[in-house]
Amino acid sequence: MNTNSLVSISDIGRDEILSLLDMARRFEENPNRRLLEGRVVATLFFEPSTRTRLSFETAVNRLGGRIIGFSDANTTSSSKGETLKDTIKMVSNYVDLIVMRHYLEGAARYASEVTDVPIINAGDGANQHPSQTMLDLYSIYKTQGTLENLTITLVGDLKYGRTVHSLIMAMRHFNPTFRFVACKELGMPAEYKAFCDENGIRYTEHTDFSPEVINSSDIIYMTRVQRERFADIMEYERVKDLYNLNSSMLGDARENMRILHPLPRVNEIAQDVDDNPHAYYFEQARNGLYARQAIICRALGIDA
Repeated sequence: MNTNSLVSISDIGRDEILSLLDMARRFEENPNRRLLEGRVVATLFFEPSTRTRLSFETAVNRLGGRIIGFSDANTTSSSKGETLKDTIKMVSNYVDLIVMRHYLEGAARYASEVTDVPIINAGDGANQHPSQTMLDLYSIYKTQGTLENLTITLVGDLKYGRTVHSLIMAMRHFNPTFRFVACKELGMPAEYKAFCDENGIRYTEHTDFSPEVINSSDIIYMTRVQRERFADIMEYERVKDLYNLNSSMLGDARENMRILHPLPRVNEIAQDVDDNPHAYYFEQARNGLYARQAIICRALGIDA
């Protein structure tokens, strides 16, 4: 296993998080640098994700590297029954780095154990999405000037939303206060509340997305209720519109408050929020390029 792999945000500590954020800042100042000249990166997307894949591929291209890979496992030998292990072993012969997304939880950890090539987890089931977490942290840091002592409100699908799970784990180093706003079907899983308790992280749970919650937040992190995670479509229809945010709800928000969303959004953030000064989700997506450039360089042991 390569120690430069990034499978879970818990693989890296506070100092490494801060150094990645500093590297991301430098890439934002100058994103086009030929640091990956002669390197080949594989993007293996066993589960589709256009924006994450394009973000990683743009990061590699702007750094002067080459890309191979696939965006649909149905076009690969895995559709003929090839095991994940064999696919990873084969691809490892050709590349310096593997970026992979998989529908099974734990797939990226497993991949990292069967190859010496570093693995970056671009999402495994409802489990972890560490590159999204790094761009979230960078967005929080840029808008708040710090990661310390913030009140962060997580809204919507807290059960299946891997981005919120990873964010909690990363923020343990920075003394946050969390608000979990969700219906009980989509509430924060017990294991993550236990993680908060073990790490001395303060949190409160709410079923109402109230003005009190909105107006005392530094960050509001909205999530999409993911239809693809529901076995029962009726349950999805019942909960999908419970926590929608529109501009009229932001009149008394803190001046520094920013709204984040991992995107794509459906209707949980109304279009009228887009022009509100609190909206930051499109800038957040752009930050993904710089955060991923930093993660790629770390994985390859390149000092940027």
